[in-house]
Amino acid sequence: MTPGLSLALTCLLAATACSGDEGGEYLPLNAPLPERIPEGTTLVVGDPRTQRALELSGEIDDLPFEVEWANMFGGPQTSEAFRAEALDVGAVADIPPLHARWTGLDVRVVAASEREAPLEHPLYEIGIAPGADIDDLSDIEGARVAYSPGQAQGALVLRVLESVGLEPEDVELVEMTSVDDTYVNALASDQVDVAPLGDVLIRRYLDRYARDGATVLPHGLRDDPWHLYAPESVLEDADKAAAIRELVRAWGRAQVWIGEHPEEWAEGFYVDHEGLSPEDAEHLVERDGVSVIPEDWDETIERHQATADLLSRIQEWPSVDVREEVYDTRFETVAFEGLTEGDAR
Repeated sequence: MTPGLSLALTCLLAATACSGDEGGEYLPLNAPLPERIPEGTTLVVGDPRTQRALELSGEIDDLPFEVEWANMFGGPQTSEAFRAEALDVGAVADIPPLHARWTGLDVRVVAASEREAPLEHPLYEIGIAPGADIDDLSDIEGARVAYSPGQAQGALVLRVLESVGLEPEDVELVEMTSVDDTYVNALASDQVDVAPLGDVLIRRYLDRYARDGATVLPHGLRDDPWHLYAPESVLEDADKAAAIRELVRAWGRAQVWIGEHPEEWAEGFYVDHEGLSPEDAEHLVERDGVSVIPEDWDETIERHQATADLLSRIQEWPSVDVREEVYDTRFETVAFEGLTEGDAR
């Protein structure tokens, strides 16, 4: 465990221990969600984007339960916090819930969003190292490809290979965790030839290394799943399950608010909270596009199942029925219904 994550978990554990929340009655995973939230119920939530959106919209003060917000990003950190019983809810893409279950951590998805025009505004592009003789994705056979098996970027690599008729053994997968500038540095230092880049890293990579021959290629695949998920043990606590129900409602409104207030979001989150330049903030808001809360999860689960089947085949994980084993369908309509209770502010 990294020192920073160790410190974060220590702080979270201390906050949880001091919250005074002794937990609610046992709630079977097939029981209806309770609506009453007892006074003093606390959730520890690792979702900085939603926290900031609720702050900017003014809705954060209306949450009917106490929240300890954790500055937690990505599947590896979130799973570590879940295992330490220091976190109740996390926000990730589609791979961490699968990887958690495959590694013995029972979690359930409780909210899902998608984006309008996802192919026009992909979250990732495929970075190509300076000097690599790759002009098209079909050229990556034999290349060294950065690969993070427990993260969304890792699944995207496998899907890209599949899309051009290649198997993992047709390239050299170089395992590394995608954090901060890891992939950018790996491309620039000739450790890999290919790496998926997202967010501001695309712009940063080209600004630094385009003069040396660095490029990025579009992948043409949908890469926009986003979820809230929680350990089953948390969802079996009646008080916390009731609070998560209201969190999911607020989460849905927050995603819509972000799309409806791009300038406030750029300044309030990317500049003030993340410390990025206004230019980077504008770039990221454009790439983010507009989030949509689906009325049901049918298409979401179908896409997630296809990804799970791909990973099971290639990585030899056990097959998983996503609807039955990964999603908590009691929450299927909660976020959408939350939008009808009042306009996002």
